[in-house]
Amino acid sequence: MFVKFILIKKVLKKNFEEKYQKRKLLTTYISAMLTNLIVVFLTGLLGLLLFNTKKVADYFKEQISVTVYFKDNSKPIEIQQFQKSIKFQETTKSVIYTSKEEASKIYAQEIGEDYMEFLGYNPLESSIDIYFNAQFVKPELIKEISEKLSNYDFISEVKYDQPLLNILDKNINRIRIWILLSSCFLIILAIFLINSSIRLSIYSKRFAIKTMQLVGATKWFIQKPFLIKYLKIGLASSSLSIILLYLIFQKLQSEIPELNLLQEKFSIILILTIVFSFGLSITLISTFFATKRFLNLKSDEIY
Repeated sequence: MFVKFILIKKVLKKNFEEKYQKRKLLTTYISAMLTNLIVVFLTGLLGLLLFNTKKVADYFKEQISVTVYFKDNSKPIEIQQFQKSIKFQETTKSVIYTSKEEASKIYAQEIGEDYMEFLGYNPLESSIDIYFNAQFVKPELIKEISEKLSNYDFISEVKYDQPLLNILDKNINRIRIWILLSSCFLIILAIFLINSSIRLSIYSKRFAIKTMQLVGATKWFIQKPFLIKYLKIGLASSSLSIILLYLIFQKLQSEIPELNLLQEKFSIILILTIVFSFGLSITLISTFFATKRFLNLKSDEIY
């Protein structure tokens, strides 16, 4: 009876250890997959942002406008001719005219009350907002254009957000450099993290690797199952990364269609292919060298 109890105890202990090892192995596989997924996703995101930096910068540049205010005694024909002459210049993207009546309604909505009731008149002036093509949105050029516009007799004032324009002009190149440096750093980090994660996973199998080697198995025979396993993990994680990247950029495109993020489809597909290949290559190379390292260890060095 006692012997039977001991045997049952040993069987239960063995089953528990096997289940524990399986759970541990599954955890290491999931960890490797998540690490690969996150790192490849972030690398791809920065790569796509770097590719689209100019588009994003141009979009924000084209949101800056120069507002021209007309004197109350300005003739309608003068305003119309002026608007037409500005509209057909190569520097201009669009021109929006706002009459003093429209300006009054907009201002009343903003402050939540009709200010004309206690003023008795409309103090606002008619105006046009001039938006420029991105390549012409430079502090020096906008300043020069504003000074020229101020010389017209029927124009009372010319305004634009000079501090915002200066900040935007200075920081665009900084943003590009920052994204480029971040991408390089993330690539190095990706190689390190994916390699470490795979090495940790294979470390738990070091005794099995050494046992197979001692009974005469070739290096390729031992490495092959690991390469196939991590190839599947690399394919799954890289594919998920590509899908997530595409969905995010599709969402951004639907929210801000002016950016045209998905316009150059060939370039987008090329970048996504590079990102996919990068994730897969790092996984396979890391697996190959991790298994090779344990194969080259002596029996007393694996403990």
